[in-house]
Amino acid sequence: MIEVTARYFAAFRERAGRDVESLSTAASTAAELYDELAGRHGFADSMGRCKVAINDELADWSSTLAAGDEVLFFPPVAGG
Repeated sequence: MIEVTARYFAAFRERAGRDVESLSTAASTAAELYDELAGRHGFADSMGRCKVAINDELADWSSTLAAGDEVLFFPPVAGG
């Protein structure tokens, strides 16, 4: 288990009911953490439509997490 901070934006923030949360997780990648949090908070968007950043740098969903990381989740952006 590692301690990480998850930061949510836009629709993810609304769904989670908070903009940041500290948690202990067994997830080893950003994708595993997203799956865990999607189950907890009811996120419905597929990872393919969302963005993730680790420690303020855009990352791939396969990026490995380390203790103390801050993982930022961005839902799909609507535009016209």
